[in-house]
Amino acid sequence: MTVVLEGISALLLIVGAGFYLAGTVGLLRFPDVYTRLHALTKADNLGLGCVVLGLALQAESLPAALKLLLIWPLVLIASATVSYAIARRADRLGITPWTRKVDKP
Repeated sequence: MTVVLEGISALLLIVGAGFYLAGTVGLLRFPDVYTRLHALTKADNLGLGCVVLGLALQAESLPAALKLLLIWPLVLIASATVSYAIARRADRLGITPWTRKVDKP
């Protein structure tokens, strides 16, 4: 593997880890279930995409790289389905989305 390819792979892995970190911070900091779901699904899906691309560049063979790349769309579908189910359940339980309280002058 060339130095340039290794550098691109390492950069993608670091960026992916950064997205995972951002999703975790969003999970811990955001005020309600809906914003937490948004943070997790967006950041983790982007993070997984970067990690999978970085690992695919390091794969020993084309079939191994394609198997790695197949993981990402499957996780995207599963993540969207589970997030929708959680948000729908929260809505049916009557959990209202967070709104900013405005100070009255």
